Amino acid sequence: MSNGVRYEKSGHVAVVTLDRPEVLNAMDLRMHQELAQVWDDFEADDDMWVAVLTGAGTRAFSVGQDLKELAERVRAGSAGTATFGSRGKPGWPRLTERFDLTKPVVAKVRGYAMGGGFELALACDIVIASADATFALPEARLGLMAGAGGVFRLTRQLPWRSAMGHLLTGRPMTARRAFELGLVNEVVPADELDACVDGWVADILRCAPLSVRAIKEAATKSVTMPLETAFSTRFVWEERRMHSSDAVEGPLAFVEKREPRWRGR
Repeated sequence: MSNGVRYEKSGHVAVVTLDRPEVLNAMDLRMHQELAQVWDDFEADDDMWVAVLTGAGTRAFSVGQDLKELAERVRAGSAGTATFGSRGKPGWPRLTERFDLTKPVVAKVRGYAMGGGFELALACDIVIASADATFALPEARLGLMAGAGGVFRLTRQLPWRSAMGHLLTGRPMTARRAFELGLVNEVVPADELDACVDGWVADILRCAPLSVRAIKEAATKSVTMPLETAFSTRFVWEERRMHSSDAVEGPLAFVEKREPRWRGR
């Protein structure tokens, strides 16, 4: 990848780093194109079981859309209009619209997670934040829309009035407040952030990868279903898990008092 995105693999873990620290990891169109390639590769690589998404430097996870680039496109008359989603734009489908991505993604957030940066975190499965993290969707203050899912996900992931309070004012929330509201799984001092995320990733890797994928798919697909419908639905990754060798390996390893050897098949 270029200096816009770093993509590193180690064992079964992919680390995706938004790498424009000089502009607080603001996302330009080129970065979105690179991220699409990254997520395509992560999804296709059977050896990758979990991803960690983070921002370079100590000041920001990401402050969202590169507004300087947007202003230049507005002046040039090439900006067009923007609303929900990224279809037809560079990098589609972006992480915020990869509804069929069943591998888990962990957000490691330090500093500012604003606008599109916050929307990326909202699209992740587990969010770990440093105590100095700040979250906000300030789009209303800019005449814009939290169109990468912020207006949809925040109202699903928070109590209604808490969500509307932040959406309608653009007010920020601290990491501690985000934790209290259930948006963040854990808040730790900045110097403990890496170790904390490593611990969560290690716990995910202790689990059978097909079980993890089946659980994520069933949870996300069923959330809008009536309970009776959910029970009678056949999910793609659950079908694969239930017929896998790992589904046999787990109980055998438990009875034999040894660590399971997951194969992902």
